[in-house]
Amino acid sequence: MPAPLSPAGLRRVLVVLCATEVISWGILYYAFPVLASAITADTGWSLSTVTAAFSTGLVTSALAGIPVGRWIDRHGPRVVMTAGSLVGVPALVGIATAPTLPWFFASWVLAGLAMAGTLYPPAFAALTRWWGPRRVTALTAVTLLAGFASVIFAPLTAVLVEASDWRRTYLVLAVVLAVTTVPAHLFGLRGPWPDPEPVAHAADDDPGAIARSRPFVLVVLAVGLGSFTAFAVIVNQVPLLVERGLTTGEAAWALGLGGLGQTAGRLGYGWLVRSTSVRGRGVVILLATAATTGLMAAVPGPTPLLVAVAVLAGTARGVLTLFQATAVSDRWGATHYGRLGGILSAPVMLATALAPWAGAALADVLGGHPAMFVVLAAVAVVAAGCALGSVPRTAGNVGVRGPVRRDRPPP
Repeated sequence: MPAPLSPAGLRRVLVVLCATEVISWGILYYAFPVLASAITADTGWSLSTVTAAFSTGLVTSALAGIPVGRWIDRHGPRVVMTAGSLVGVPALVGIATAPTLPWFFASWVLAGLAMAGTLYPPAFAALTRWWGPRRVTALTAVTLLAGFASVIFAPLTAVLVEASDWRRTYLVLAVVLAVTTVPAHLFGLRGPWPDPEPVAHAADDDPGAIARSRPFVLVVLAVGLGSFTAFAVIVNQVPLLVERGLTTGEAAWALGLGGLGQTAGRLGYGWLVRSTSVRGRGVVILLATAATTGLMAAVPGPTPLLVAVAVLAGTARGVLTLFQATAVSDRWGATHYGRLGGILSAPVMLATALAPWAGAALADVLGGHPAMFVVLAAVAVVAAGCALGSVPRTAGNVGVRGPVRRDRPPP
């Protein structure tokens, strides 16, 4: 049995993943929305086509995440996260130099493979196994800091594209990814990969059976539908607020302040774990997502009230990310977290890819964003209903105040 990481080693892993998640999300995900218009103007490709290439990368990430999770379960995150960072460099170079649309799409497929090896799912798997009973603390820290990826990289990307063009901007970002995340993953994620926790019940030792079980299917639906609502809200919030009479600048500020609510939600997740059962926690989080989405549809103004609702919606989004991160370990332990987490993350990435288009399409069909937000709230209510049945009978913490035995630090 390998020796566990020392406290210093655990801190090193956490610091590395906090930094690389900010950089990876910022470059591989958040740079694109800033550069999309410039790409369209320069190439003549339509915005919908350019966005479809980005969405193709997200779908690739969702599909590749399942074998990535299996690898991490067996061997740890160092190789796969280093490889993901390495693959991201030629992917970004390919995007930057794409002379044709097929080349552009192929480069985003490669970027999708890089995302599968660098974004939340592999980081969650690493922290869940290495940090063991204190995993909630580590997961909260990494998602809290990764929330600043857009705050840092969206303005940075805007400055770079204004100073040059979108192609040179992606080349600069490729260099940043190469000199930061590659060595950080290679040298910072070293150390013995601990043996999996012993399962509490024999039924939890078969990941295939778990993945086919009714509770797992329901938790996948709960997280996937909740994430669809959350991402559709993010993308369509500014148009909704503009319809309510805010200027584009005011609506953008409201979206930004919603990010502060997201931070507050993640900071409060530890209290939520201690105060609720596994089943109750999922239902509360998804009903909060539904309620805040419905409020955005119902509240016509004034501006301060609209901003307050946007902050509440951000708070619900913040805890939803941690609900996803802990859904597997709360129910089935950490033994097969990588594989099961990869399966769970697939619909989340698909929701991320489809939500922008689906939200805008619903707004067109329904005659405006308020009606679309009502539909999104209903989707979140359905997700909460799925969460009700998502806890297996073998889970040792059903009906207690959170996963005390698994998530409370030892004395």
